[in-house]
Formats: sequence, structure tokens, C-alpha cells
Amino acid sequence: MYPEKSEPKNIKKILFHYLQYWYLFLLGATLGLTGAYLYLRYTTPQYHISTTLLIKDEKSGAGLSESAAFSDLDLFQSSKSIDNEMVVLQSNNLMQQALSELDLQTSYFVKGRVLNQEIYGSKLPINIIIHKLNPIAYNKQLVIYFKDNNSFVLEEDEDVQKQTRHKFGQQIQKPYGTFTVIATTPISATVDSKPIIVRFQDIIGLANLYASKLNVSPYNNKTSVLVLSVIDAVPQKGMDILNKVIQVYNKEEIASKNLLATRTIDFIDDRLKYLTAELSSVEKDVEKYKRQNNLTDVSSQAQQYLTEASAYNKQLSEIGIQLDVLHSIEKYLSKRNSQYGLVPSSLNIQDPTLTGLITRFNQLQLERDQLLRINSQENPLVQNINNQLANLRVNILENLRNIKSSLAISRRNLQLKSGQFGAKIEQVPVVERQLIEITRQQEIKQSIYLYLLQKREESALSLAATGSNVRIIDPALYWGPVSPNVTNTYLYYILLGLFLPFAGIYIKDLLNNKIQSLSEVQNLTPAPILGEISHNRGGNAAVVKERSRTPIAEMFRHILTNLQFSNVRKENKVLLVTSSMSGEGKTFISVNLGISLAATGKKVIILEFDLRKPGLLPDLGLFEGKGISNYLISDTLLADDIIQPSGVVPNLF
Repeated sequence: MYPEKSEPKNIKKILFHYLQYWYLFLLGATLGLTGAYLYLRYTTPQYHISTTLLIKDEKSGAGLSESAAFSDLDLFQSSKSIDNEMVVLQSNNLMQQALSELDLQTSYFVKGRVLNQEIYGSKLPINIIIHKLNPIAYNKQLVIYFKDNNSFVLEEDEDVQKQTRHKFGQQIQKPYGTFTVIATTPISATVDSKPIIVRFQDIIGLANLYASKLNVSPYNNKTSVLVLSVIDAVPQKGMDILNKVIQVYNKEEIASKNLLATRTIDFIDDRLKYLTAELSSVEKDVEKYKRQNNLTDVSSQAQQYLTEASAYNKQLSEIGIQLDVLHSIEKYLSKRNSQYGLVPSSLNIQDPTLTGLITRFNQLQLERDQLLRINSQENPLVQNINNQLANLRVNILENLRNIKSSLAISRRNLQLKSGQFGAKIEQVPVVERQLIEITRQQEIKQSIYLYLLQKREESALSLAATGSNVRIIDPALYWGPVSPNVTNTYLYYILLGLFLPFAGIYIKDLLNNKIQSLSEVQNLTPAPILGEISHNRGGNAAVVKERSRTPIAEMFRHILTNLQFSNVRKENKVLLVTSSMSGEGKTFISVNLGISLAATGKKVIILEFDLRKPGLLPDLGLFEGKGISNYLISDTLLADDIIQPSGVVPNLF
């Protein structure tokens, strides 16, 4: 086997090869356009419905949520996550509640020639009220035919044998459920209308379907705005579903807030009952302790103790001064040389009697001194004054002793009282500490009580004023249809129509086991190629004739020229023309190549070795006679006996 050589890609050659089948591509494009038209004609269009929703900030929103009553405590701090709200909006439970409230367990269709068209809302001529439904009803298909103004025929599973006639408003009992059909429009307008197909659906499965179709995405990364969208064949139905989902979500949020607020109020009420009892007990302890220690206000009483003790100390100091003065006077009067001297009267003497006696004593002393200036001591007047002074001295000394005794008693009393107040002052820190311990418990209980009382009022106000946590920015709107896309559909089907012929031609080329071009032979073998011969559509095998200028004759002359060039300096007397099977042109090539050689003046003989089905003689118009097979089996037959002139050109036998 010769190694196969890779042929470089020739785009122009490939293009022209496929352009030979242009009619197939034209047919494919036509079929693609037809298929696109039929697809668009009988495909139910889908619409895109969307709405924009604002999730309010938790701090600015109304209502009690996430323990907002205790939001000033770090323990209860919480925030609303936009991702969590997206999950809640896409939940199956929320969608199931929305579909149940919209009563979408029943679907209605208008029967058509090819497709059944779903109808919804105001277009519904009837409405079915379900009283009881079994799961086997989900596989049922009911067809309602209007008969007259008040009756209809109910057909089950398109079976004529299961047709029953009923009246509008009549309760219908079937093995798969109990329901009532009522007319929503005037019956006269619906009598001639098309039949209505009714299908019961599993609300759970339907909720799962719409929950998967519902797309919730943030408007951008800087806001708490969400975009809710869904694709549905009935725009009004899709808008109602989105609006109901938001309504149910809002209702669930408010219910959750109210439940939390109610539980918070109940909790606060229980704590208030317990704290009221504890606060009353602590207040009684404070009252008992104050009564036992004769306390009203520890700070003011301690200040009073200090004031009174200071007053007593001051009085003791004054008494001490008076005693010192009295002691000095007494000592002065007790001296012998001071009997006729003046007694100091400017000292702080508070006793008026003593002050009067001292004043009188000093006056007599002054009178005596005046008398002695002009009289002698023996003068009766002087003697009289001396007697008076002696008596006054005795009285003053006696008075001094009495006053000193009285002041000593007063000082002892003051010292006793001062000691008592000092002891009380020393006990003030202990009493104050114990009272502070008791009052601290009272203040703690009281502050908790007031705090809970305030939060209860806040919770009650929040419960009464719970508002929506969401706000619809853009109501549910639809546009479209978004599917199927007309341009994309036509483009897709045209490309498909062009691809199928291309794929067919490509597969045909892959499965082709015949030689189609010169390059294929050149890739398969290194043998030199002398030339190519086109197909002969005529009946005569001899196409090369003298002075013939046909393209096929020129091809044979070209091959002969190349053959002569390839045999330069070679002696080549025999050419073998062969192929793998009959009908491939062995005789045709041999005859015309022989004619070409004979035309150059060479003698040429053509031998046919097709012993079973010879075709050389009939193509040349010669009679049948002895041939190669006779020559091979005969010992007497010579070669000249079987050679015949061709009759086409000279030198060809």
C-alpha cells in the first residue's frame, strides 16, 4: 500500500462542490421557512410579566419585628437580609398560598382544531366551585358543551359514553370529586361558543412549577429593591400571581410581627407580675430598716449630727473659756495684795449678777482711792468702804464658785451629748452601707419594672400600628410575547433547512467509495498520471477518429503524448488496461488509445482477455470468430488466424 498523502483544503473547490446541489439548499430553506411559519402559527406565545418591590429598612419600618421591643439590647439586635427575603418570595409554601387564594386549581381551555387555548379571568364563561376533590381528578379532562340557557353536557376524557347532562348551579357528584358549575356570563352569549375544556391540577405541583418559574433578583447592589418576574402564556394570570404573591408575603410579614408583638406583651405582663411582688417585698424591707434605725434620710441626718456635735463642741469651748476667766478672777481675788485692787471687768463674763458685783466692787475701789487722797484709812468713810469691799469680795467669790459649779455640770452634759452624736456619726457609714445594699435592690427592681412597663406600651402601640414592610414601586406589567421569538425562529429554521442538505451531502461524501477527482488518485498512489478521460455519452466506443477535434479525442491524444514522454529511451511494446470490475471502461480506453497509436503510424493490436463477456468486437462492428480462448486450447491454431483488422483506422488490429 502506498502511503496516503493529505490534500490541502481548497475552500473554492469545496464551495463549488456544494453549489452543485444548490437546488437542495433552496429546498431546505423553503422547508425551513415553512416549518418556522407552522411553529409560530401553532405555538402558544409566552409573555414576560414583572413587578418591582421595595423591602423597607428594618430601622425605619413600622411594626414590631425581630424583637424590636428590645432593640436597645445587643442580645436582640437583628437585621433583615435581602437574600433571605428573596428565598422567602421564591418558596413553594408562599406560592401555594397565593395559588389557593386565586383558586387556580382549575384550568380552563377553549377547544381548537390544533391547540387548546387557555382562558382566564374575565374571559371565562363559567366557573367551577370545588367542594371536594380526590387525587384521581388530576388526570381527568372534562369537556363542557353548552346546550341551552340553563344546561350543559359534561364529557369525561373525551369519551362519548361518559356524557351527562346537568344544569348550571347544580352540585355534581363524581367518584373523583364534588363540584358545581356556575355561569359567569349570560348563557345566551355562550350557547353557540366553543366547548370548554376543564382540567383539575394538583395545587402542590402547580406551586412547585410556578415557584421554579418565578425569578427574584435584586435591582442593583446598592438598594433593597427586588424585581419579581415570571413567564406565562396568559398575561393576566401572571400579573395576578405576582400581585397575590406580594400580598400573601406582606400578610405573612404582618402576621409574624403581630404574633411576635403579642408574645412580647404576654412575656412583659408575666415579668411585671413577678417584679411587682419582688418590688413590694424590697420596699417593705427598706421601710422596716428605716424604722428600726430611726432613719428618714441618712445624708441629711448625718449632716444634722455633724452640725449638732459642732454646736456642742463650741459650747464646751465657751464654757471652758468662762471657767478659765472665772478661775482667773477667783485666783486674783484670793490674793492678799489684791483686796484693794480693781477686778478685770472686760473679760467675757456672761453672768449678769457676777458682772454687777464686779462692777460695784470696782466702783467702791475707785471711791476708796478718791477718799484716801484727802483722808486717812481710819476715816469712817474709808472704813465703811473697806467693809463693803470685804463683803463684796466674799459675795463675788461665792458667786464664782456657784457659777463654776453650774458650768461644770453644763460641761458634763454637753460632753455626754457630744459623745452620743459622735457615736451616731461613727455609725452612719455602716447604716448607710446597709441601707444602700437594700435600696440598690429596690432601685434595680424598680428600673426593670419601669423599663418593662415602657416596652409594654411600645409593644402595644406597635401592635396597633403594624404596617406593611414592603412597597410596590412598579405594578405587575407584561410585554411580549418573548417566546417564541419571530426573528430567531425564522433564522433557526432557515439554518436548520440549510444544514440538513449540507449534512446529507457531507455524509454522502463520507460514504462514497468511488474516485471523483484526479487529486484523490494522486493522494492514494505515487504512480504518474498520464491524463483524464471524460465520460462518453454516445453509443460508439471509438470516439477518436482521424482529424477529430472533440474534447475526448484531444484527451486521448494528450494521454498518448504523455505516454510517449514517459517511455523515452524505453522499449515498451505492451500496454495493460485493467480494472476491478466490468463496465469501468477497459474496452473504451483500449480501443481509443489503440486508434491514437495507430494514427501515429504504429501497428497496434488489441487483445481482449475478458473471456466470459467480451465486448470489443461488438463495439467495433466486427463479426465474431475464433479468439484468444480458441488459441489457448488449440495446438494447431496460429496467432495470424485470430487477428482481424479493426476497419476503423489502418494499422489497428
